[in-house]
Amino acid sequence: MSTNAPDLAELERRAAERGPVYGEGAHIVCDNLVRIYKTDGIEVVALQGLDLLVDAGELVAIVGASGSGKSTLLNILSGLDVPTAGVARVAGSDLLTMAARERLRFRREQVGFIWQQTSRNLLPYLTAEQNVELPMRFAGRSRRERATRAAELLGMLGVGDCAGRRPQELSGGQQQRIAIAVAVANEPHVVLADEPTGELDTATATEVFAALRRVNEELGTTAVVVTHDAQVTERVDRTIGIRDGRTSSEVRRRSADDGTRTAEEYAVLDRVGRVQLPKAFTQALDMRDRVRLNLETDHVGVWPDRKTGRKADREESDD
Repeated sequence: MSTNAPDLAELERRAAERGPVYGEGAHIVCDNLVRIYKTDGIEVVALQGLDLLVDAGELVAIVGASGSGKSTLLNILSGLDVPTAGVARVAGSDLLTMAARERLRFRREQVGFIWQQTSRNLLPYLTAEQNVELPMRFAGRSRRERATRAAELLGMLGVGDCAGRRPQELSGGQQQRIAIAVAVANEPHVVLADEPTGELDTATATEVFAALRRVNEELGTTAVVVTHDAQVTERVDRTIGIRDGRTSSEVRRRSADDGTRTAEEYAVLDRVGRVQLPKAFTQALDMRDRVRLNLETDHVGVWPDRKTGRKADREESDD
């Protein structure tokens, strides 16, 4: 143990100075979130203690391998699915205890959702303008309000000239931008997008993401985007990685005065102190089974265990 390690009294003093309660002031709060599916007697744990905080007005990207829990998380945050345990709150609404009637109202008024498949976002027999007006009609807004709001949104997102066209008369990019207008029609607190650029070419994907960013910046809508698109992840300030049903890492990007952007990678420390080290790091140092820790004054050192790994395997084989 290093001689510079803080003593017990120092650690107790720091613990007493802890900040606010977890999630206080955040727009989206997930605390030890669990989702278990049961199919034919088999339990599948899609989320196993996920923690997540998103502040109001943020635009964040969620990334992870297939099966990591990204879409499950988005379905819970949108009210389309119900968590098994833990805490999930969006704009103060408790998604675990919400009744069916409250859940329907939440989906209509508090969140907007954009699917990857353009065909799922718009009704084919309605024009673009009518599609944008539809959620406002369900919310009981007047005809004049609906028409004014729809025209403003379509114009803001660069598809005002598509107002009278039906989806089959539009390109994929135009459909997705209109889908964004539909998602924010009722002025929701949060917009959730599941691979919104996944079926688009590079140039069109750029236009769609620019529309999402404009909604985020000009309307102040919090936006969470699940994506595999590097263009999206590189243009947001925070990218959150999910692995095995838990948040595992974050990449934070900052812009300098000269226009350059820097990125820093973080491991996420969950509520019980667990950290998932990036797979590239553990493979590079051949970390397996356990790691050696050392508490320093201002950091924790992590090293491969000398008794595990390839070196130990070779030593045993030599014996």
